[in-house]
Amino acid sequence: MGTTSFLTRAQRLLRIRNQLVRECLGEVLATFVMMTITLASAAQKIAFFETKGNIMTSYLGGALGVMAGIYTAGGISGAHMNPAFSLAMCLIEQFPWWKFPIFVVVQILGSFISAAAVYVLYYDAIWHHSNGTLTVTGPQETASIFATYPADFVSIGNGFLDQVIGTGVLIIVVMGIMDPRNKPVPKGLEPVVVALLVLSIECSMGANCGCPLNPARDIGPRLFTYLAGWGPDVFRWVEGRGQG
Repeated sequence: MGTTSFLTRAQRLLRIRNQLVRECLGEVLATFVMMTITLASAAQKIAFFETKGNIMTSYLGGALGVMAGIYTAGGISGAHMNPAFSLAMCLIEQFPWWKFPIFVVVQILGSFISAAAVYVLYYDAIWHHSNGTLTVTGPQETASIFATYPADFVSIGNGFLDQVIGTGVLIIVVMGIMDPRNKPVPKGLEPVVVALLVLSIECSMGANCGCPLNPARDIGPRLFTYLAGWGPDVFRWVEGRGQG
């Protein structure tokens, strides 16, 4: 009885009543879950194979990460996890514009924290593979665990167009899934369908730039790698870098 009473009082004390704070925490948590699974999947290529060849590991991890993130906080914040999706929701007047910059910040924060978590999780593997030097280019580079980089044949213009088309397809289909007037998805399976959508886009459009499809997915981890020792090269478009 005493333990139950203590837990009840603790729950009342810790309960967050402000709706915006609840949504922001939900969005951070959803983005963190999505990105941790995504980045850890990329890091396993280093830990298990010491090669960047098994790209399907990253693609499948990214898709499953999206599914897990939506199930984590879809009923709290909507689990946007992507500034492009938040912007689309604002444009169709399903999300208030004043919340847009707040959600962008918390999405990037969730991605940044997840990059730090994966760095700690695979710390030994990263340093073993890199031979003690954190680089963005070359056979021992490890920056592509955290952020995507263009293939060596991709120009800036082609890379920009690649992301516009890929992200556009993602948003259009997600909007179709959400539209109650459209062919409905079985209730509760929407995250699974979105995950399959992400996987299909990654498999068909991932060759140029790795298919990030999400500014927060790219900016947060890239900021982390810059601060963690990879340096300013993480922000540079270097021809001949290679996809990794």
